Amino acid sequence: MLLFVVQSAYAQNQPVDAISPEYRDFLFGESGSNSPQRTHRPTRIADPRYVTYNGNEAAGTIIIDTRKMSLLFVLGDRALLYPIGVGREGFAWHGVEQVSRKAEWPSWTPPADMLKRRPDLPVSMSGGPDNPLGSRAIYLGQTLYRIHGTNEPETIGTTSSSGCFRMLNSHVNDLYGRVKIGAKVVVM
Repeated sequence: MLLFVVQSAYAQNQPVDAISPEYRDFLFGESGSNSPQRTHRPTRIADPRYVTYNGNEAAGTIIIDTRKMSLLFVLGDRALLYPIGVGREGFAWHGVEQVSRKAEWPSWTPPADMLKRRPDLPVSMSGGPDNPLGSRAIYLGQTLYRIHGTNEPETIGTTSSSGCFRMLNSHVNDLYGRVKIGAKVVVM
């Protein structure tokens, strides 16, 4: 059980990322011809928070809760809780991995099955602000999956990826500086 501490990991004056009504329509299909129009309010994406942790994982472990769309970085009897985006239906997964590699401004090469689904994607893309992996990537074992930043902050708090875990660039930059190669990653 986690008890939340009302303490932000960032200063209160940081800009707020929000999901705009246009993106909510696009992401959730709420403005289709057969769907009634709903009133939208931008969704605040929370700063990472320090929370009390009383689980069994060691300090340095990452715990991803796909249902709650959250990532915990265990610090001992406390943890940092970050909001994330997770795999959409058919792409979600669970298991235990280790951090095998970390990269700043990583290049991106979509897997062959993704290129089949999305032939409009480039065969590869060098790192930079337009790259979908964002500013940092934390690679999970020998899988194709990563914890990474995003150039689409509106996808945080949604099920929209092909199995990777998306974070705001500022959040993944923070986590990147904390996590070590070989760290345990629990995905539930």
